[in-house]
Amino acid sequence: MGDTKQVDEGAGAKQAAKAERRAARLAKEINAFAKAHGGAEGHVAYIGRRGARIVLVGGDGGWGDLVAPTYAVAEKAVQKAGITVHEAFEGEFAGKVKTGTYEWTRMAGIQLGGGRGA
Repeated sequence: MGDTKQVDEGAGAKQAAKAERRAARLAKEINAFAKAHGGAEGHVAYIGRRGARIVLVGGDGGWGDLVAPTYAVAEKAVQKAGITVHEAFEGEFAGKVKTGTYEWTRMAGIQLGGGRGA
């Protein structure tokens, strides 16, 4: 019985170390985004079994997202990056997003049953 406990503890420690490394890599990507866009703010959204999405909005209105394997890893990543995290993607925060022709064409195409030239 004692051997089983040691194996379980070892597996748990490996999982924790892996999650820590993943959070550090995501934090590095968040910091790179922030550097390229004059700062960054974010929102973490649970996306089911796939994990969690970190939506980033730059100081210049540029935006992007990253996917973490779990909500906990996403929270750890934004904490490590030191960005402001919003509870919801709405209001003043969402209003900072700047979209271009590509996004508007893509959204219209989805609504109208096809993309440009369809």
